[in-house]
Amino acid sequence: MADQPETETGLLRVDDAVAVPLAELSFETSRAGGPGGQNVNKVESRVTVVLPLDATAALDERQRALVRERLASRVSRAGLLRVSSQRHRTQGANRAAALARLAELLREALAEDPERRPTRPPRAARRRRLEGKRARSRVKTLRGRVRPGDE
Repeated sequence: MADQPETETGLLRVDDAVAVPLAELSFETSRAGGPGGQNVNKVESRVTVVLPLDATAALDERQRALVRERLASRVSRAGLLRVSSQRHRTQGANRAAALARLAELLREALAEDPERRPTRPPRAARRRRLEGKRARSRVKTLRGRVRPGDE
């Protein structure tokens, strides 16, 4: 069940709080590229899942904004999130793979970032950094020209 997020209830389970109704998704098929002999020229096995972000009831406004920001390269100007799969030879397997990838992308985009706690570098790290700077300074000084009297 972990490989296939689509359930019998007609929902694409993203996480415990978010489930997208399959009725809100549209599926497009096309011919996949790559090897496959004569079969590849006549069978539409690539599947693209399209989720209209503005129309979905599964996400609130804050979640929509997060998805738009974090998946900006995948969301069209019209607000459509597209995910394709052409890895498998059958349309059914590619449909399941595209749904799984959509659920994974949404899960990652909606994940809360941990709150950053500011830290200070330890005293030993500061000491090592300054010693390294002094050593590099000495090396560069020794690379300079030798003037008469410095010998």
